[in-house]
Amino acid sequence: MTTARDRPPEEAAEDTSFARGLRLLLTVADRGEVRADELGALLDMPLSTVYRYLRTLADFGFVDRHGGQFRLGPRLFIGTGATVSSERLIAHTDAALRMLADETGETAVLVRRIGLSSVCLHQVECDEPLRVTLEPGTMSPLYAGAPGRALLAFAPPEVLDEVIAEGLPPITEGTPTEDDLREHLGRIVMTGIAMSEGELIDGAVAVAAPLFREDGIAGALAVLGPAFRCGEAWLATADRLLHEAARTVNAALAEDSSR
Repeated sequence: MTTARDRPPEEAAEDTSFARGLRLLLTVADRGEVRADELGALLDMPLSTVYRYLRTLADFGFVDRHGGQFRLGPRLFIGTGATVSSERLIAHTDAALRMLADETGETAVLVRRIGLSSVCLHQVECDEPLRVTLEPGTMSPLYAGAPGRALLAFAPPEVLDEVIAEGLPPITEGTPTEDDLREHLGRIVMTGIAMSEGELIDGAVAVAAPLFREDGIAGALAVLGPAFRCGEAWLATADRLLHEAARTVNAALAEDSSR
């Protein structure tokens, strides 16, 4: 395995610069709106460096300035969707994720859509020594895996058009084709639940449910586990618990938006 230490200094510097820019972008996504000085404090980064990254990201449409704060730009939001911040989503879903991890015995995660990707915002891991995890900040294509498809099924039509136009590069042998994807999305709209096996991680099962506010889909809750532990009985339990958790979170989001 090649590490940054093994690479020439100029390549290592590029990696570091890219990682810093990505951390800054993910922090903007997580906060919803944030000031430049807050970004500097959160990331332990000089203010001049923060502004340099923000200018570059703004030039590409990845961030947008709104008054004295910065938020995700038009290149990362396609169509409409709920405007609740990632920070509020995490606050509203933490208890539900802990319940899901306790009751299913597997890892529970919160994801939301950024552009054509599903991004993990928060996870509560199970206690099993062998478990499936999805670290916060992990980005996955919307078309592969239950968490992403729960978001895609209720996204504006132009988002699906964009996903199809980009193609569906296989992540594993289980990655769906275009016809399979459309069938999956129709089933999710009908049932309110997405399921997948071995599409993002070989041998892993995922079940997900979308979260809504009145202004659109806000994110999705999901539980992930190894297929050898997650049979039909587990899937039925996960389906029921996710429906219950989603209803509770949706009610909290609706109350939050009315304030």
